[in-house]
Amino acid sequence: MTDGVIHILLVEDDSRIAQMTAEFLTRYQVVVSMASDGKAALRHTQQTRFDAIVLDLMLPDMSGLAVCEAIRARSDVPIIIVTALGEEPDRVIGIERGADDYVTKPFSARELLARIRAVVRRARGQLRPLNQAVSVGQLRLDPATLRASLAERELELTSYEFSLLYALAERAGQVLSREQLLDLANGGADEAFDRSIDVRIWKLRQKLGDNARQPRLLKTVRGAGYVLTNGLAD
Repeated sequence: MTDGVIHILLVEDDSRIAQMTAEFLTRYQVVVSMASDGKAALRHTQQTRFDAIVLDLMLPDMSGLAVCEAIRARSDVPIIIVTALGEEPDRVIGIERGADDYVTKPFSARELLARIRAVVRRARGQLRPLNQAVSVGQLRLDPATLRASLAERELELTSYEFSLLYALAERAGQVLSREQLLDLANGGADEAFDRSIDVRIWKLRQKLGDNARQPRLLKTVRGAGYVLTNGLAD
């Protein structure tokens, strides 16, 4: 395997979704092997070492959770589960059974690409290790579980958004440039996907409920970058 190339196993019984997803991923140095059911997936993982597995939970022959458990019992390969079951208990069960991340159908192929890159970088030891939970005002981020909450309301963040917000929270009150944020959130390798840090900040503000014109939490410092505050009036 050459540096930069990722080899994944895509386990998906819908051939149309599988083909469209594979066609997109191959444009970004992702080699895709495919399996349409659980038994085929297990055979593939016994024969080939993959960088990551993207695993649909709704398979025709066996539960995707059972496949996840069987793989995890003998391998630490990163597993991203794909599910139409979007409720929190379903996601939690997947993580408890050994998955590293999840996406909910219908999903964006670009988001899936970002999540694949993130789990692979982490497995390769290329991610800066996250430390203890961080609190800024009513915002709390726990890197052990990748959970974020604001005023006890859980925030639905992608893994990249979590890394970006964590970088800001660790340095609350400090202005960070766009280049610093890309580096701290390990976004440099995803420039083909994340072309503008401003778009990520805009999405984070939406999820934080922050007013884009007069933000209280995630503020823009003109010509310098962004800063996370505790939300109190200056």
